[in-house]
Amino acid sequence: QVQLVESGGGLVQAGGSLRLSCAVSGRTSSTYGMGWFRRAPGKEREFVARISGGGVSTSYADSVEGRFTISRDNAKNTVYLQMNSLKPEDTAIYYCAARKSGTITWTSWGQGTQVIVSS
Repeated sequence: QVQLVESGGGLVQAGGSLRLSCAVSGRTSSTYGMGWFRRAPGKEREFVARISGGGVSTSYADSVEGRFTISRDNAKNTVYLQMNSLKPEDTAIYYCAARKSGTITWTSWGQGTQVIVSS
């Protein structure tokens, strides 16, 4: 298991940018695939983006493709989510998640960071 702590959320106007960070501790972060999820008010949690342990492979939800970028710095044990061209519908609590490389179940979750996009 790893421990995850998100930061970087806040209030931003539509069209603006934010960068979320997820600090990873407890195990070597490069052995874990990392992901970002979000839960909007009144909705189910949804996948946003993921990145492989080595950072070579990424994938995104259709709703954020081309606007969000996931990256990682394994030397700093940190995963990032750069969010550009934000829309009001991006308003949500954003969660960082981890899973052992080669597995499909997300086993570790952060406490979440709130993102509010005003119109």
